Amino acid sequence: MFDSAAPKLPDRPGTGYKPQHFADILDHPGPVEWLEIHAENYMGAGGRPLAQLRQLATRFPISVHGVGLSIGGEMPPDADHLARLKHLCDWLQPASFSEHLAWSTHDGTYLNDLLPLPYTEATLNRVCDHIDRVQTVLGRRMLLENPSTYLAFAASDIDEVDFLRQIARRTGCGLLLDVNNVHVSAVNQQHDAMSVIARFPLDLVGEIHLGGHDAEADGHGAALLIDSHRREVADPVWALYAETLRLGGAKPTLIEWDNDVPAWPVLAAECARAAAVIGAATGVMA
Repeated sequence: MFDSAAPKLPDRPGTGYKPQHFADILDHPGPVEWLEIHAENYMGAGGRPLAQLRQLATRFPISVHGVGLSIGGEMPPDADHLARLKHLCDWLQPASFSEHLAWSTHDGTYLNDLLPLPYTEATLNRVCDHIDRVQTVLGRRMLLENPSTYLAFAASDIDEVDFLRQIARRTGCGLLLDVNNVHVSAVNQQHDAMSVIARFPLDLVGEIHLGGHDAEADGHGAALLIDSHRREVADPVWALYAETLRLGGAKPTLIEWDNDVPAWPVLAAECARAAAVIGAATGVMA
């Protein structure tokens, strides 16, 4: 169905590209071996963002991460948005494309958030239909990311890991495993994150994300974690990541830091830590 000769991301660390780091990335990439962009920032017709991206793409494999397709929405993905995304992927030829298991549109209005879904048969059918549409239009396999959750839907009658596995089986898509999201959801819903990783279909994972979260308390004083992407990766997430690599082997691993973005050396240091964990898990040091 898809081009098996397409480029692949290396099983090494990468990070999200921010324009303020352009010169540093070219001059001092350090352990960073690939970059990820948010698709919606590069759907314009030209200008500095696309010129910089074209230059970076000559040096680094690029992963395109979408945030606006509303894969779980009631309506199919917007045709105009999907056409712009196809144009971007056609000229860039990224090593990977991914989106979220979430919805963000209603009655033609974009809500600028990634909202959760109930895990039901109806939702499963709708998400699969939308992924089939996206993959057909793009002519490439996509990866679907597990969400961070704060509450469970009473209507859900399918376990999240089983839900993702069924989607991948029915559509042929791969999975993007956000390890921080697993930890955030486990703390918020009071279940064991390690058991989630143990059951996760790691053979279907094409990319891993690591990001930071904020710790707060809910109205009852219980721990509440917020997937903020504005700080370093927390130690429990590093431990969960190490277990993921022990069970599933090395994977392309992204450091996500989208808010309160630090200076380049801070991001490079997080990538160096990911490289060290990969080396310890595989016995192959950088």
